[in-house]
Amino acid sequence: MKPFGRHLLAEYRGCESTLLNDIDLISKALRQAAVEAGSTIVASVFHPFTPQGVTGVVVLEESHLSIHTWPEHGYVAVDFYTCGDCEPELAHEFLARELRAKHTEVMFVDRGIEGAGDSMAVRNHTRSHAGAARRN
Repeated sequence: MKPFGRHLLAEYRGCESTLLNDIDLISKALRQAAVEAGSTIVASVFHPFTPQGVTGVVVLEESHLSIHTWPEHGYVAVDFYTCGDCEPELAHEFLARELRAKHTEVMFVDRGIEGAGDSMAVRNHTRSHAGAARRN
């Protein structure tokens, strides 16, 4: 059966710290990632932290896309849940490029699976280190 939704969980490491503390860049990047995935933006909210870091969410007709940055560690966490026909993989690819991530880890989880016993299932889990992909 087709799941109700797909959940993409991504982590980016080795990103440039200055990019991760720029609320305007993060806001534009997350909104563009939503567009790249083919989703429809309803609203967005972003918040800068002191002394550093940004968090934000883009609410979509299909659900949501969120981001949290830790510039001091070059680390970003992204969460993209969709119940529509959009492609969260395209959002992930865009953000990894835009944030200049040296290492990525992404997990795709099918959510709301009916009649399968378990309601959630990991579709795949991929790590990329300096251009080399490894699947679990």
